[in-house]
Amino acid sequence: MPSLVRRLFSEWLGTAFLLAAVVGSGIMAERLAGGNVALALLCNTLPTGAILVVLILIFGPLSGAHFNPAVTLAFAWRGELPWLIAAGYIAAQIVGAIVGVWAAHLMFELPVWQFSVTSRAGGGQWFAEAVATFGLLLTIFGCAARTPTALPFAVGLYITSAYWFTASTSFANPAVTIARSLSDTFAGIAPSGVIAFIAAQLTGTAAAVMIGKWLWVSEGCHPELR
Repeated sequence: MPSLVRRLFSEWLGTAFLLAAVVGSGIMAERLAGGNVALALLCNTLPTGAILVVLILIFGPLSGAHFNPAVTLAFAWRGELPWLIAAGYIAAQIVGAIVGVWAAHLMFELPVWQFSVTSRAGGGQWFAEAVATFGLLLTIFGCAARTPTALPFAVGLYITSAYWFTASTSFANPAVTIARSLSDTFAGIAPSGVIAFIAAQLTGTAAAVMIGKWLWVSEGCHPELR
């Protein structure tokens, strides 16, 4: 088992790379799409799904590659991750996410410190976040129970799909939501929308924990996700 310091660093670095990919690809997409929002979204979607596969393959054997407080909370609620370690993971993820956003700004020569003005609010958006997070957690639980080697690819494909079938473009991650509020770019969310998004994500997480426990009642968690 890797040391706790290595696990926390893996969560920090992995989440930083995830946000650098999300925000950086959004900036690049907006610059190159010529005002075509659908094309920009597609160009933002593909790198996000791809980087998730890579990051989970790299860091899965070290920390479980959560990169997401919702995932960490889910495993803590299931009794598969000690709460003290879960708290450390979540702190590392949030800090890493913010660092990743700042790295994206620096790469594209934008001001490091900024706030988004993109409003993402309303019942449809909030329900979409609950659905997106619920589906993500079920993807993880199902693969962990039956086909753990497929998990990196399943997560990447799920997020790629959920970008397009959810009204919110599937943040499905409280750390991502917080960090994206600090970027007034294509991927941003106004700070006023953060709390509602996170509440919806946690609702989806709780539902997934209950349904997942029922669906895979006799299955153990894949060791790499603990």
